[in-house]
Amino acid sequence: MEANGKPIKLFVDAHAFDNEYQGTQTFIRELYGPLLNNPELDIYWGAYHTDRILDTFENINPSNLLPYKTASGGMGRFIFDIPNYIKKHGFDFAHFQYLAPRQQSGCRYIVTLHDVLFNTFPNEFSFGYRVRRNLLFGNSIKNAAIKTTVSNYSRQHIAQAYKIATGSIHVIPNGVNNALTQFYPDKADAAKWIKDKYGISNFVLYVSRIEPRKNHILLLQKYLKLELYKRGIAVVFVGAETTKVDQLQALIEKLTPEQRALFFWLPQVNQPDLAAFYTACRLFVYPSKAEGFGLPPLEAAICKAPVLCSSATAMSTFNFFAPNTFDPENEGEFEQKLLQMINNPPPTQFLNHVAQTVKTHYQWQHSSNLFYNLLKSEQKK
Repeated sequence: MEANGKPIKLFVDAHAFDNEYQGTQTFIRELYGPLLNNPELDIYWGAYHTDRILDTFENINPSNLLPYKTASGGMGRFIFDIPNYIKKHGFDFAHFQYLAPRQQSGCRYIVTLHDVLFNTFPNEFSFGYRVRRNLLFGNSIKNAAIKTTVSNYSRQHIAQAYKIATGSIHVIPNGVNNALTQFYPDKADAAKWIKDKYGISNFVLYVSRIEPRKNHILLLQKYLKLELYKRGIAVVFVGAETTKVDQLQALIEKLTPEQRALFFWLPQVNQPDLAAFYTACRLFVYPSKAEGFGLPPLEAAICKAPVLCSSATAMSTFNFFAPNTFDPENEGEFEQKLLQMINNPPPTQFLNHVAQTVKTHYQWQHSSNLFYNLLKSEQKK
């Protein structure tokens, strides 16, 4: 606790929960879950849809929910709502993802910048997108009292982009939610649930929002070229389209009735169903060109799905998937390994080893401890 015996008052901008599913929701949910019962922390939550925060954290105090009142489409929460709440409640710290408002006296800001892939892969993003985010994100992370990101890969590129000392950026890695393995621990039960509810069986799975760098086009092209649909193998995309990908849309529109019958795109599913998809899939594929971390292949792994994973950017550290990794720019390598894993899936012993490795090295409790220790260290300054 603070020197006066009161807990640290911490505000969390939870605006991520107002939108469709995204990785920042997982980060906030899993990072703060282990901290909710810490008597040294008094955590408040800001969002437009505060009911979603209650649904996520069942044991939080409703009086600690701070609804945003300005229009949700713009920057109103940064200009009016959040500064007003900080002044009213006298927060010691305020935690933001990517973007923080103007500094408020007496409150130290924590900014988690998950990646700067718009700089590392400029061709995957528009010029205007890059300019706006460099200005806003750069100022936010440079002025933050506590600077964090989710991987060493992102830390290096953030430091380089904004001329920040690498040592001043703290890595709070993503972890895996072991609860995913509790919904459908039996593969047959998971497969039955997916078949009964969605009419899908014997499928290759990709979980990710849709935008160019996520590279859905590569998987669908090779699925069609290898004629996996003729073998009764379906392909399933789970994730909302956050950026229009014209090439992907054009390919989907050209699917024949035979191909379309085995192509499924679900913008969003709930956690139990996601766990069932991971557990039941014949193969999980992650062909992304660029990630600040890359959580879905780890989630699939703990559900003991065979995983074929890109080795690009932050995912280069996922060497426990080897030899089932590939360069997403090498289409021939991907095609060869996709067919190989379809025909000769990894043995159960290998899948069990990968699952245990992931569980051991990516624990949210560890990340929460790192984060809490950062708060305590900054508090003493």
